[in-house]
Amino acid sequence: MLFDLEISVYLKALWETAYMTIASTVFVFLLGLIWGALLYATDQDGLWEHPQLHKIISILTSALRSIPFLILIVLLIPFTRILVGTILGPTAALPALIVGATPFYARIVEIALHETGSDLKETGLSFGATKLQVLLRIIIPESLPALIRGITVTAIAIAGYTSIAGAIGAGGLGNLAYLYGYARNRIFVTIASTVLIALFILFLQIIGDLFVRKTTPK
Repeated sequence: MLFDLEISVYLKALWETAYMTIASTVFVFLLGLIWGALLYATDQDGLWEHPQLHKIISILTSALRSIPFLILIVLLIPFTRILVGTILGPTAALPALIVGATPFYARIVEIALHETGSDLKETGLSFGATKLQVLLRIIIPESLPALIRGITVTAIAIAGYTSIAGAIGAGGLGNLAYLYGYARNRIFVTIASTVLIALFILFLQIIGDLFVRKTTPK
């Protein structure tokens, strides 16, 4: 036994945290990239400048980002029950994790595309590329290192969200630290769970840095 529990209990909790984090991050990357690209493209001097549409999307983004994650979980309980069939377990946490993190990443995407697009937009158009080609084949590929840095930061934030979700029934290391550790006054369980999630976050950062180096032009 390790710190009052079998090692298999810790491994199961670590797997649940990794599953929630990685599955959510994949969806957040795809949805946030589309959302952020739309924010960039409709902004002033964007490829499809549309101030009214940009304002609506921007307000929605800010509104969703402002909702505390714990409250978001509660608000999404009816939707989660319909979609997943339960409000308990790692899979049940995915809708709240995705909804909570996508607006955050969308803002990062918007900023990254603005930084790159301001220099490349006119160049691409002058060579005869369509606006869509400029976005998909020039601006986004050139922004890839910044986008990867952004999704790394987002994945780490999601890992933190899983701890909150775990404390109210989603499983994972948050559940282990709170219900099996703090609530039962087993301090070693809490410490072990904290160390494991810290190592997992470090792993995410290392992987993110590796991809950034691979995609950064030398």
